[in-house]
Amino acid sequence: MKIGVLCYPTHGGSGVVASELAIGMAQRGHEVHIVSYTTPFRLRVFHQNVFMHEVGVANYPLFKYPPYALGLATKLVELVETYQIELIHAHYAIPHAASAYLAKQILDNKGIKTVTTLHGTDITLVGADLSFHRVIKFTIERSDGVTAVSQYLRQRTIEEFDIHREIRVIYNFVDADRPEQNRNSCNRESYAPQGEKILMHASNFRPVKRLGDVIRIFARVQELIPAKLILVGDGPERLYVQQLVKEMKLSDSVYFLGEQDHLEPLFFCADLFLLPSEQESFGLTALEAMNCGVPVIATETGGLPEVIEHGRTGYLFPIGETKKMAETATLLLSDLDKHELFKKQAREHAVHTFNADQIIPQYEAFYEEVLQR
Repeated sequence: MKIGVLCYPTHGGSGVVASELAIGMAQRGHEVHIVSYTTPFRLRVFHQNVFMHEVGVANYPLFKYPPYALGLATKLVELVETYQIELIHAHYAIPHAASAYLAKQILDNKGIKTVTTLHGTDITLVGADLSFHRVIKFTIERSDGVTAVSQYLRQRTIEEFDIHREIRVIYNFVDADRPEQNRNSCNRESYAPQGEKILMHASNFRPVKRLGDVIRIFARVQELIPAKLILVGDGPERLYVQQLVKEMKLSDSVYFLGEQDHLEPLFFCADLFLLPSEQESFGLTALEAMNCGVPVIATETGGLPEVIEHGRTGYLFPIGETKKMAETATLLLSDLDKHELFKKQAREHAVHTFNADQIIPQYEAFYEEVLQR
């Protein structure tokens, strides 16, 4: 197949999944064309059968905001005509699914099919904005195929947008072999020179991630056992979190590492991953942590219960229950045998349920199904 993939290139779950899926499909012999405003960070090295196309947008004085959605649609039309692309896969509803629909209309009778994958905030946050609601509903209904990354997100989409068509659930996935390649990449002593336990959080530092709760959980854990905290990512909450760390006198115990393209090396320094989010439609970073044998403490919200097995691969708590999260984290980290069991079970669950070798063929079969309709 010849596939066009629309995605955001930033450090977010939708861009990661789109990039990894593109690599997987290319390895299976398909021709994949990535279309975005810059190269996605997971695709900055060469991959056979993957082609990158950047979207240019005119900087015209009359435009208060660059019309990226129109530039994207125009670029798609050009690529379909040049490379005979058969299927366009839009990751994230706005603007990708809308641009794919527009391109399909311009290419009238060319037989192009479109697939839209809903990743989470395009439904739960952007979709809740009335200025986008009608557009998102329209593009979902007019796509030739629609997938969601969790059962929770599928049901939320149906309820929020009154959708009566099929939405196929295809879970996010991990490369089961990649952790072994990074097992010795992180020097644990550089973060915990006295053998302290290491907690970790990674996100785009938005309010929905509740970074303040991460700090409060860690502060309580550190009162009970020697510990350090690694924070990976960047975003609008960065200054607030840095100030909170300073006010709580934790500066010597918290490491801000900024954005990282690959998390696997750091996971091998971590004993526990914290994800106390207000909303997670799947929780890809939690799955990536589990894939490296790191248990997770998170909130029982959104799609997280579909990823984390409470009491086996980690623990789930109501939003804001930082005291219980901290106490449970301390107990787990203090019980070496139980911690080792959770590490083993986390890795097994990730490999057996969310292995790329199982999930990518589901996308491949779905593409074929859509093309045959």
